[in-house]
Amino acid sequence: MSQSLLKAVGLLDCFHSKSELSLIELVEMSQLPKTTVFRLVLSLEEAGLLVRVKRSSHDVKYRMGLKLLELGNRVSEQLEYRKIALPYMKQLNEKLNELIHMVAIEGNEAVYVEKLDSSKPVRLVIKVGKRSPLYAGSGPKMLLASMDDAVLNNYLEQLEIQAITENTITSKEALLEEIAKIRERGYSVSKAEHFKDTVGFSFPIKNYNGTTLAALGISIPITDYSKDKEEVIIEEIRKTAQHISTLLGYSG
Repeated sequence: MSQSLLKAVGLLDCFHSKSELSLIELVEMSQLPKTTVFRLVLSLEEAGLLVRVKRSSHDVKYRMGLKLLELGNRVSEQLEYRKIALPYMKQLNEKLNELIHMVAIEGNEAVYVEKLDSSKPVRLVIKVGKRSPLYAGSGPKMLLASMDDAVLNNYLEQLEIQAITENTITSKEALLEEIAKIRERGYSVSKAEHFKDTVGFSFPIKNYNGTTLAALGISIPITDYSKDKEEVIIEEIRKTAQHISTLLGYSG
């Protein structure tokens, strides 16, 4: 990451204790050279991330700009579905006693943004914040299959597939076939592609305009797998994902 960007973010962090800071205060708090701070402040001001407050020629301070509020609201809106989904994820977790997880796209990766553990002695453990390639695992593959074709093609052009387990899809041709299957049936299945000895199932969470915001998934130990259990899990997660999507305004 650019050192200048890191330093600029560090300057914004200085405002955690005071709403307005002078250039001298920013120099002291950041421990950066005055010329560096001045240059970064000008850039942040130009971007709308800092605003100059000039009360006199000798009293000039800076405060955080409304652009940050706008960006924060966008992040909040993007993750609002977590709050809406969580009670229904808990119900699903209590009913099935299996790992329930939710993943969303960030860049070219899937990120686990919520999860509820199983109480079984043998179970998969996933931490919120864990990242995964989009080609491995039921949730990530569901997100991949939900991409527009133009975005998907761009992703595939840059993709370098690395096997995570012996079951990971390792060719783009096979991945395209898998995406076609997911789109046709409306959900994704993973059999030990990302986590060994684990089977996963995921459905999309959609908003009012049909955009897939996240993938809701269930993962079980492969030793617990049976065709009958698969049918039960798919039906339960389908109903839950559809209900959450309805609450988010989806009517498809």
